[in-house]
Parts: sequence; C-alpha cells; structure tokens
Amino acid sequence: MYRNIMLTVAYEGTHYHGWQIQPNGKTVQEYVERATEKLTGTRCNVLCAGRTDSGVHALGQVACFRTESTIAGPQFRRGLQRFLPDDIAIVQTREVSDQFHATYSAVRKRYRYVIFDGAVLPPFLRNLAHRSRRMLNVAAMQKALPSLLGTHDFRCFETNYPNKATSVRTVMEATLQRVPHWSLWTPASIQQTTPFDEGTSSEENSDDQRDAVGHCWQPTDARPHEDPKSPLICFEIMADGFLYNMVRAIVGTLLRIGTETEPPEYMADVVASMDRSQAGCTATPEGLYLVHVDYPEDQLIP
Repeated sequence: MYRNIMLTVAYEGTHYHGWQIQPNGKTVQEYVERATEKLTGTRCNVLCAGRTDSGVHALGQVACFRTESTIAGPQFRRGLQRFLPDDIAIVQTREVSDQFHATYSAVRKRYRYVIFDGAVLPPFLRNLAHRSRRMLNVAAMQKALPSLLGTHDFRCFETNYPNKATSVRTVMEATLQRVPHWSLWTPASIQQTTPFDEGTSSEENSDDQRDAVGHCWQPTDARPHEDPKSPLICFEIMADGFLYNMVRAIVGTLLRIGTETEPPEYMADVVASMDRSQAGCTATPEGLYLVHVDYPEDQLIP
C-alpha cells in the first residue's frame, strides 16, 4: 500500500535552475528525487506547490511523493537530509491524506521579496536580495499596494500570457516596509552600535553612522519589525495563486514607483490595463522567496 508523504523544503536557489527537472542544469527536484531513491530504494516523482524559477529561494516549499516505505513520517526528514547538499534542507516531513496533492490542494501561497537600497551591498547578500542603485520612496510604494488587493485579472503581470486557464487571482494581503538590518553584517563593533550618544538625536546618529559604514544600518529605537533608516525593504504578498513571474513583475512595477518614475496611482492603471507592456520590468530572481503554502486541514491528516 502506498503512503503519501508531505515535505516542507527550504533551499537557496542560487546554484539551481529552479525546482523543476531540466534536461541541462541541476534542479532542486532532481536532488530531492535522488534522495528519495537512495532512502527508499525506489525513484519517486516528487511534486511541489510552486515551481520556483532559476535563482529563486524557498523557506517553505511544499512537496509530496508516494512510497511503499515503512519509515515513520517524521523520520523521513533525517533520512532524506543525509543525501542532500547543504543548500537544500528538509524542514519537516509527515504522512498525509491520500487526497493531498502539493500543487492542486494548495489554497494560499505567500511570497516575500527582499530589496537592498543602501550604497554598499554586503557581499553576503549578493545572491539573497535585489540591489536597487537608488534609494526608494517606501511611502509611495505603500500607497500603491491597495490596488493589488481583491480579485482581478492579473495578466498585466504574467510573462508569456496565457500560461494558465485563467489569469484571475485573489490577493488577500500585500505589505511593504523597511525591516531591521542584521547588525552582524556591519563593520562597526556591536558594542558601538547601541546605545546612541546622549545629547545627540537618533536621526543625527543614524545619518552619521550610515555615512561612516557605507550606508549600512545601525540599530535605532524604532519598532522591532520596522526601521526607517534600514536599507532592507521587505515586500510580502499572499494570494490564492500566482501567475508566471507575477510577483517579480509586481516588484518591478513597485520599483518604478519607489524611484519616483511613476506615481502611486500607476499601479491601479497597470492592473486595469491588463497589458504586460504597461507594467514594470520583471525584477531579478535573487530577492524572491516562497515563504509558506496553506492547505485544507482535513488533507493533512494521515
């Protein structure tokens, strides 16, 4: 009797030609399927929630495969990890319902796109964030986000339309904000980053420190998940599904607004146009992460 095993997978996509097996070039799916074969003795077809492109990363990709193996569901994690490279991690494994399908059972997906708009990009981030050569107007970008919410025909953000039976999707959430820069990436001593010198405003300290370390962020007293002086910008979007290159095209459009090439109202005009040529360019893959996929609870029960 075959069992249905669900995997949650994280990977750095820098050195892979995306998830799906390709005739030339290594892919995440190829490595995961090799691992299942070495562990169970049988090559399994591993299906995923969303086929990420070359260079795109995942924090919570979901996949599944069927097997006759008697290994306990949670134990597949350690077993598979033994046969995988360090840039692919099995986060969790579990046995699920026979009706569960990683692709077709998904009801919501969340993507994250990370942008760095500081003067000096830490080399550790070169494959993990999009580099903007100009400082972005985050407030203007935030004003454009309501135009994405709700149910729309999003063909304006789809590469090589049509790829699906329909380009109508429902976006439940879209947020964008500056987030704290990890202070261990900065050249200043950790002891020197906080607190700020007394008698000087936090703004003056922040500006001085950004200049001194090449526009790298130093901690301020801002809210834990938002910092107005940080060069790291996080865009997150959740929808019932996404079109080919949809998130990267949305980010490309937001970048035009952030550089003040277009006003915030530009986003609404692009969505209404249903014309890909009216939107911004497709942003680079380095900043994109598949964060999480939601499924019906009844299908997650063995």
